[in-house]
Amino acid sequence: MIRSMTGYARAEVQKPWGRLSWELRSVNHRYLDLQLKMPEEFRAIENELRVLAGARLGRGKVECGLRYNREAQADEKLQLDLGRLRQLREAMDVVGHECGPLTATDPVRLLSFPGVLRQEQADFAPMLAEARALFERALEDFTATRGREGERLGQFLAERTVALAELVAKVRERHPLVRDQWLQKLKARCAELGVEIEPQRLAQEMALAATRLDVEEEMSRLLSHLEEVKQACARGESVGRRLDFLMQELNREANTLSSKSQDAEITRCAVEMKVIIEQMREQVQNIE
Repeated sequence: MIRSMTGYARAEVQKPWGRLSWELRSVNHRYLDLQLKMPEEFRAIENELRVLAGARLGRGKVECGLRYNREAQADEKLQLDLGRLRQLREAMDVVGHECGPLTATDPVRLLSFPGVLRQEQADFAPMLAEARALFERALEDFTATRGREGERLGQFLAERTVALAELVAKVRERHPLVRDQWLQKLKARCAELGVEIEPQRLAQEMALAATRLDVEEEMSRLLSHLEEVKQACARGESVGRRLDFLMQELNREANTLSSKSQDAEITRCAVEMKVIIEQMREQVQNIE
């Protein structure tokens, strides 16, 4: 089953110590570009998260953002660093001596100075474990979302593949008629000019025309590439690059058919082929 490179997922959990939420989103990219944005306290599990994501994702620019909203506990104690506070007071006295008397200092502002007020360091291990488990949950939802979008893309490609095969059948059915029409035109032109064509010369002209107008090789290659597209879509792996290559090959054969065509109906089929192939190519850009 093919998967899209675009997707979105969000997972959240509320615990006594706070709330964690992961948000995953992705867009197309040639390779896997995994960007993890998280508070510094959670960087200890970054490598684990990269391994988890790398095992599930093949391509795409994937942004993973973790938010942590801490909630104070009733039993948490605030610790005032008196030494730090005295240093701050001494520094303020120096400033007052050099620059003149200072206005009354707001105690809340003093407490907000780095290092003056500390909280007991909570055990961070449960938070790291919860963040990892939550990431796995978000990743599961994320890959499922990409899989559902991939199903839609697969259906789109399957429909276009059938349409291309039908156009190939039309060209194959039309080609013998075009060859016979060319022969009749040649005979009619010679009759108009009063020229009698020797059977051997006519056979040579027919052989040259058959070589110049023959598109059976292109039709066979088109069908072969279409079969490969079907097989690629049926595989459960990253096939985006393979499909992109096949789109180039399909377009090459359609262009060759168009250049060889000496018939308006076959030319119309070739143009329609190229339109369908371009539609497929645009969607293939979204496949992992």
